[in-house]
Amino acid sequence: MARVPFHKMHGIGNDFVVLDARVDRFAVSAGQAAALADRHTGIGCDQVIVIGRPAAPGALADLRFLNADGSESGACGNGTRCVASLLMTECGADALTLRTTAGLLACSRQDGQVVVDMGEARCGWRDVPLAEESDTLHVATGIPELDDAACCSMGNPHATFFVSDADAVDLARLGPALERHPLFPERANIGVASIAGRDRLRLRVWERGAGITLACGSGACAALVAAARRGLTRRSAEIVMERGSLHATWREDGHVLLSGPVATSFAGMVELAADGSEVDRLHRASL
Repeated sequence: MARVPFHKMHGIGNDFVVLDARVDRFAVSAGQAAALADRHTGIGCDQVIVIGRPAAPGALADLRFLNADGSESGACGNGTRCVASLLMTECGADALTLRTTAGLLACSRQDGQVVVDMGEARCGWRDVPLAEESDTLHVATGIPELDDAACCSMGNPHATFFVSDADAVDLARLGPALERHPLFPERANIGVASIAGRDRLRLRVWERGAGITLACGSGACAALVAAARRGLTRRSAEIVMERGSLHATWREDGHVLLSGPVATSFAGMVELAADGSEVDRLHRASL
């Protein structure tokens, strides 16, 4: 067994277990990630994030994201912001670059908020990806309640549905079927959004591999891009979620900036089996 330090962090309720593997390198298996994420017997989180040494120049660290079910995610906006805040405090900087499978992500601290450039929103059907050629601005699912999706990739696949009242949608019932819809060969994050103005929208998200979450950074970016493409909002807007708001801006160069607060809930040590099996014992220490 190896004792590994962790931080429990969140961005307006979207929560993460952050493990630092830069000094003492270790791998986290799918089973370990699922055990850590379990809210009854583990630490509890939407995603586990492993910080690694940069594999190539250009980034301070590499990030790996594991969903609550142990599957991998290519990108995580709030998770990236949380790690960026942690590392900026560590090195006394107000800006740094992190590498994910979605590419190099520039992060900064501005006016008490943590900002990440999530890269370009990719709107081609192969980019999402979809199972067949389609106009990604209007994708028919055949599910009456949510039949008209606007799709894009923010490093992971997103399908956003615009409704009159996002809070009235039975996302717990519709989310699982849509996540695994045959249209989405890599599954998809499902967002339901209602427009509150040209610069404000309400969003709820069913996250691929995690279920309903209190917030979703990449989902906020995808919702803004979808709304702007449809002419429903400007290219910059407040995204209202369960426990607070994020702000997203879709720049003219195609990049999407995501900003908002982050917080650390507690930190401690966790014991991981060297063979990659699930967590046996858990040790927490309050900050």
